Amino acid sequence: MRLYQNANSPFARKVLAVLHETGQTGDVELVQATGTAIDPGTIPIAHNPLGKIPALERPGGATLYDSRVICRFLDDRKGARLYPSGARQWETLTLEATGDGIMEAAILIVYETRLRPEAHVLPEIIEAQWAKIARTLDALEARWLSHLAGPLDIGQIAVGCALGYLDFRHPAREWRRGRDGLATWEGRFRARPCMAATAPPDS
Repeated sequence: MRLYQNANSPFARKVLAVLHETGQTGDVELVQATGTAIDPGTIPIAHNPLGKIPALERPGGATLYDSRVICRFLDDRKGARLYPSGARQWETLTLEATGDGIMEAAILIVYETRLRPEAHVLPEIIEAQWAKIARTLDALEARWLSHLAGPLDIGQIAVGCALGYLDFRHPAREWRRGRDGLATWEGRFRARPCMAATAPPDS
């Protein structure tokens, strides 16, 4: 299999973390891909017409895209149970969507400053996206710490990758301020081997 990804992408990191956590790194060739909605660059649009990464090319099967689909496939392939059954599955899926939503909003802030000419950057858009992130971080602090402290699942991986991306791209926002429980959890989770092995570069 071949995974089109970028080390700076939190969605790609989520897939890479699952590969590490489930012992499948040796089964997948990593292909670096870069691009934007304006210029797809080396993103494999022949495999993913949406022009997004990650995308997992499989021999004899359709290319999978969207990190949620890829992670679910990898989990099923190894029977890793990162997607639990029973009542907890709905919390896990919601937590995964929560982490993904933080990533999406954080990336849109980056796009607003990088893809628009400086004179056309809209601070209102940036602050609106950050407001989404801040509300979600507050919800994690208030309602999700017990789940985050439970058995490993895909929701925890998604949130861990999302918080790592905030540190990577938006450190001045100081997301930990006033969220001691979430900050403590993130500090422990960051040390997990699958997270340490997939941390974004320093620049």
